[in-house]
Amino acid sequence: MAKESMKAREVKRAKLVEKFAAKRAALKEAGDYVALQKLPKNSNKIRLRNRCKLTGRPRGYMRQFGISRITFREMASEGKIPGITKSSW
Repeated sequence: MAKESMKAREVKRAKLVEKFAAKRAALKEAGDYVALQKLPKNSNKIRLRNRCKLTGRPRGYMRQFGISRITFREMASEGKIPGITKSSW
């Protein structure tokens, strides 16, 4: 489980990215790189990290479900994800 501070930091970054997205796009279009550098670092989309919605784990993230592989396996075994069954052959 990720620390609460890391989860909060990620939420804060996401808000900054959303807030400055239009301004950043306009400056990029104009080619004004000096003004782009003056924007906050965390307003850049590249600084976002996909995290599990339930545990906050940053690695092993499955985009389709928005959760980590470990959480996915637990939920699939319990039958909490519709259409997913454990394979056997």
